[in-house]
Amino acid sequence: MSSDFESYEQDFGTTTAELTNKIGRIPKLSGEEKTQLILNVDKQLEEVRELMEQMDLEVREIPIQSRAMYNGRLKSYKQELEKLEKDFKRSRIAYSDEVRHELLGDDGGSSEGQRAHLLDNTERLERSSRRLEAGYQIAVETEQVGQEILSNLHGDREKIQKARERLRETDANLGKSSRILTGMLRRIIQNRVLVFILGAIILLTIILAIYFNLRGH
Repeated sequence: MSSDFESYEQDFGTTTAELTNKIGRIPKLSGEEKTQLILNVDKQLEEVRELMEQMDLEVREIPIQSRAMYNGRLKSYKQELEKLEKDFKRSRIAYSDEVRHELLGDDGGSSEGQRAHLLDNTERLERSSRRLEAGYQIAVETEQVGQEILSNLHGDREKIQKARERLRETDANLGKSSRILTGMLRRIIQNRVLVFILGAIILLTIILAIYFNLRGH
């Protein structure tokens, strides 16, 4: 695993050395030549960023006991990359003394203030861009959270509807059971009344039989 990281380190060292040389040459150029070199440097910086991502992934796979050393090296590489990016931003709007005089003549010295002002505006725009990107990311995360909440609410609604249906079925079953019990109770009462009437008739019959029997004697 560390051999892969060291291989990335070698690529990083080679590429950053080339970038340092090219960034230093940018202010000395002008026109199409400068534009092409800027595009080339921008492309190489993107490659270095991807290389840093690969190095970061490799460090995460390294055992914890050895990770601290690689984290320190990775941190220094990130700082070096940040320095290169800052130097590149400055070099894009910088001119050498020779090129400045060719473009502006005697007014070259006064362009330093304009260049500083332009650099400051560029940095402000980049900060605003980062804020907008962060805001967009927050909006995306908020939308995802909202979708999850809506999905959960939809699931809860289905559960509530199912519970209501089961409650209706239970009410219907209870009503049916109540009617059955009422009918059974009615029949029990009717049977008891019939038994009472039959008992009274039998008792009356016995009394009459005894009466007529005694009277006959």
